[in-house]
Amino acid sequence: MRIKDKSIIVTGSGGGIGEGIAKRLAAEGARVIVNDINAAMGEKVVAQINAAGGTASFFAGDVTRSDDVKALVAAAVQRHGKLDVMVNNAGWTHRNRPALEVSEEEFDKCFAVNMKSIYLSTIHAVPAFRANQGGSFINIASTAGVRPRPGLTWYNGSKGAVITTSKSLAAEFGPDNIRVNCINPVFNPDTGLSAEFAGGPVDDARRARFVATIPLGRFSTALDVANAALYLASDEAAFISGICIEVDGARCV
Repeated sequence: MRIKDKSIIVTGSGGGIGEGIAKRLAAEGARVIVNDINAAMGEKVVAQINAAGGTASFFAGDVTRSDDVKALVAAAVQRHGKLDVMVNNAGWTHRNRPALEVSEEEFDKCFAVNMKSIYLSTIHAVPAFRANQGGSFINIASTAGVRPRPGLTWYNGSKGAVITTSKSLAAEFGPDNIRVNCINPVFNPDTGLSAEFAGGPVDDARRARFVATIPLGRFSTALDVANAALYLASDEAAFISGICIEVDGARCV
């Protein structure tokens, strides 16, 4: 198993991409903490992982609240004796619409969930990583932070901030043997936010419009993203830091 006994937190893993990441990492031997604000969904993922022979437990928490993130990190250390990897997957977007029509409340939530969460995980997980003589952040950003398009302007900006911040953190914490990397998925119609990204129900017309922009001719899946996370979490990526893996079928070329 490629990451046997690694202690890993996956935020926002009660469904969608986060669920796929948590299950893939657990299947490769990690001890996973499934984090979500929805306890029922998170507990369901945990039950499925454990039933499949993996090791997982649930921790409810809001990634925009410092006390919650602090307690989440502490739970990983208490349950597993250490923290090796933190996957910052939790994300949110405003609905696809003109920039001037996005409310201040929506803007604040977008940057809180997508960017403030990176700040809080850094503040609270770095001490645990230092105590462990190293660690790895895997931040789920987006192709939107590399090739932005109209309609998701403030979401695009939040993901661009995640990418730039991750590169800066990689440079700053490299001497502590702390790696920081990003994964940039392209649109996935099976996530809970797909209608928000698309600006409405993901019907055949919208699917066709989106997939036409992806040279490999299909959407990303949770497993595609999870496989990239598995590599970055593994010792195979011990010298990989400050990079973005675009899981996008050449969308950003």
